[in-house]
Amino acid sequence: MIPGMRMYLGLASAILLIALAGCLVPKTQVNEAQAENRVYADQNKAQLVEIDHLKAHLREQEVKLARSEEELAIVQQQADLDRAQLSKYDRAHSDLVEQYRLLARDAKMPPSLGKQMQELSRRHPALRYDPETGMSKLDTDILFDDGDAELKPAAQRMLADFARALRSPEAEGLKIMVVGHTDSQGVGEKPAREKDGGNFQISAARALAVADRLKKEGIGEQRIGVAGLGASQPIASNASPRERLKNRRVEIFVVAPETPVVGWTDSTPSVYRR
Repeated sequence: MIPGMRMYLGLASAILLIALAGCLVPKTQVNEAQAENRVYADQNKAQLVEIDHLKAHLREQEVKLARSEEELAIVQQQADLDRAQLSKYDRAHSDLVEQYRLLARDAKMPPSLGKQMQELSRRHPALRYDPETGMSKLDTDILFDDGDAELKPAAQRMLADFARALRSPEAEGLKIMVVGHTDSQGVGEKPAREKDGGNFQISAARALAVADRLKKEGIGEQRIGVAGLGASQPIASNASPRERLKNRRVEIFVVAPETPVVGWTDSTPSVYRR
């Protein structure tokens, strides 16, 4: 029994006994007891109303909890799919890198040029050089503004140093393949979207901007190839801004003339024989 209800019944019984006793209890005491009883009755009603409100709030929270558990299950399922897809991409990327390493194993970059590239990477932190494959990777946020394909001034200076190394006698005959990548996000701002299109277009436009800068710095056009792969080759999950930053990149592959490169007739002559 609710405490207020118990007190209410007790007071009611006391008033009844007082009434039966007649003139033994002064009327003022009876009035006081009645007033006090009304106070307790009002408090009891208020408590009942509060209990109803708490029950309604509890039901509402139970509904919200059930909904959040359903949403969490959906998010978890999507996260599992994303992890499986990323694992698939990782395996494919590792296979491609391994194939490239095998192809480049017998056609390594000249040691003196490799030293120049390592020195460049020390001077320009945004440029990362892999001496085993001869691949250089440039973060596009260093090269371009967000959603843009126009090189920043600092990027132009870095590519000028890069081209200077590739013009050296040790680099003569080496081919340069420039490959652009984006994250999974679309090109956000409307002017950039109208100008450059989607991820494939902007990745190709950025690779072309790098290639054009290398040509202006004296690298022959016949040595340069360009590709835009959009968001199709991620190296991170795209789940956070930091991860997406890893996927926004321009890769520059420096390869020996005899290394097979798709689309280069002199490196894959058997494809073009009649």
